Amino acid sequence: MCQMIGQQQVYDYLKLKGIEFEYYEHPEAPTIEIASQFYRGKGTTLCKNLFFRNHKGNRHYLVIMDSRHEMDIHSVEKMLKQGKLSFASPERMQKYLGLKPGSVSLFGLINDINHDVTLFVDKELMCAEKVSFHPNDNRASLVISGKDMLKFIENIGNQWEVVNLYEE
Repeated sequence: MCQMIGQQQVYDYLKLKGIEFEYYEHPEAPTIEIASQFYRGKGTTLCKNLFFRNHKGNRHYLVIMDSRHEMDIHSVEKMLKQGKLSFASPERMQKYLGLKPGSVSLFGLINDINHDVTLFVDKELMCAEKVSFHPNDNRASLVISGKDMLKFIENIGNQWEVVNLYEE
């Protein structure tokens, strides 16, 4: 299901696709609260990355959103229209994204060679000047432009959709 891609391979992939990035090393930051302590970059949106599975366990979803917003799983279920969701287990995270808890990011899709994970991007991120994600390791952060985030998404090959996670 998944090949194991580490930090260096993320950098190599981004360079291959012509995606420029800023690299920031920091202490381990497994939660958004900790990561926000090391947040850098004026005009950069720190992204929250959530990995879910459906109630049957046969579909998997990566949801990325602005970290400043709270996430209510019932609202997300309603917006995504995928039925009842729960957070995927560490084993599923390893199997489908090649990642451990606390390191989930958009770049984990590089590991999803069979394109089993569907990506949902909150529409606010589509307007972001810059975005920040872990490079599959929570001891660093990468900042890329919003345009390059879209370029990455279009090149990675997974199904994806822009959603409004905050509509009333």
